Amino acid sequence: MTDSEERTAARLERTILDLLGDRRPGATICPSDAARAAYDGDDDGWRALMEPARAAARRLVAAGEVEITQAGRPVEPSEARGPIRIRRVH
Repeated sequence: MTDSEERTAARLERTILDLLGDRRPGATICPSDAARAAYDGDDDGWRALMEPARAAARRLVAAGEVEITQAGRPVEPSEARGPIRIRRVH
């Protein structure tokens, strides 16, 4: 990973945790929320951060900070297909 990619990854992880910290316990966010919040432009460039945001969520799952859900239930990151949500671990 390049220095720029590492900085983006760290920024996305912080953004995910910050967004979840601003919500009630059990609330979820979409990876697009983190991508939009971490993007510093005003166009659709945030879309390029979608996969990095999902990867940041997977790293946070591995660290025990968050869980990835689908249809309101936790799923293994490697098994998640399609839209996901992210929430803090209770």
